[in-house]
Amino acid sequence: MERGEQYVRYQQDRTVLASIGAHLDPQVSRVSVRLPRSVAESAVAAWDREEPGRIGEESREEYELRDDAAELAFIGLAISSRGVWDGEEVVIDLDVVQIAAALQAAR
Repeated sequence: MERGEQYVRYQQDRTVLASIGAHLDPQVSRVSVRLPRSVAESAVAAWDREEPGRIGEESREEYELRDDAAELAFIGLAISSRGVWDGEEVVIDLDVVQIAAALQAAR
């Protein structure tokens, strides 16, 4: 099998994966989770942080780091807007995409 054929198959696989996502999307939205105060406060701080305007050219690794930082900031926004503090934890309904991003970063 040629390398090009392999990537054509991968593209077809991605199309099927996207179709699965389209079917799952209306079935799942937010999940209620509990986070420790320390990481919740760090997420809120990421949301509140001012970043420099223009991003220059970046490597793939730098892009992925910035993307993860953005996901953390969006979790911080969710905590700020709808989180409920319960002692040393916050209870928050997070979008499954945010949960998936956090789980992926933990790998």
